[in-house]
Amino acid sequence: MKEMNQFNKERFIMDVPKPQASKVYRSEWKYLLTNQELSLLKSRLSELMEIDPHTPSNGRYLIHSLYFDDYKDTSIYTTDSGLSERFKWRIRYYGNDLSYIVLEKKEKLEGRCHKKSCRLTVDEYNMIFSGECTDLIFETEKKLIKELAVDMLIYNYSPKVIIDYERIAYVEDITNVRITFDMKISASYELENFLDGDYQSFYVLPSGVNVLEVKFDSILPSHIRNIVESYNYNQTSFSKYYYGRKIIDCYMR
Repeated sequence: MKEMNQFNKERFIMDVPKPQASKVYRSEWKYLLTNQELSLLKSRLSELMEIDPHTPSNGRYLIHSLYFDDYKDTSIYTTDSGLSERFKWRIRYYGNDLSYIVLEKKEKLEGRCHKKSCRLTVDEYNMIFSGECTDLIFETEKKLIKELAVDMLIYNYSPKVIIDYERIAYVEDITNVRITFDMKISASYELENFLDGDYQSFYVLPSGVNVLEVKFDSILPSHIRNIVESYNYNQTSFSKYYYGRKIIDCYMR
């Protein structure tokens, strides 16, 4: 039986696509801003960049993310130690729209990020949440779902925390720059209610503290860089998942 299990694991691993040498990693700078700092920077950026075209009429959208980790909480410890190469699994949807659920694997290498994603149906989400790994591996044609299913089967990845927040996003399509302001970041342990949006949550940051993220490819255009750097913000390695888990641990003690 042991030999058969090992054979099956190797077979599953062979089904997962090998890493591509052509991956494009993007820079991602993070800062913590007060409400006043956010307002000032947003006012200046709005003169240079366009609001994300997917943004609702109220100027911001709500993001719901369900994060996964293995039985050793590897994503927690690699983030805490600042390991240069790491990754996180998450499932995400926006507002109340369950027609657009996305599975994402966010990889980090020496401070730069690469993201793989694929659409999920509600049925696929339910299978993942229920841990139906073997069925997923053999029934789906989506390579990223297979990859997660293998990690769930071998390393016991499972849902750990819900992270919610409101986002204002600006984009510059020509240079592929994206700047986001994330507000009211909260965490919940009521994982089974993720798709319902009906769960108790706890704020991760003090009132009035927000996260600024500046994302770009090789070069941040000088007209945008000059505005961001003019405020002398201090960069941070803030992780919503890491601090969300920490705040939930505090409330669960």
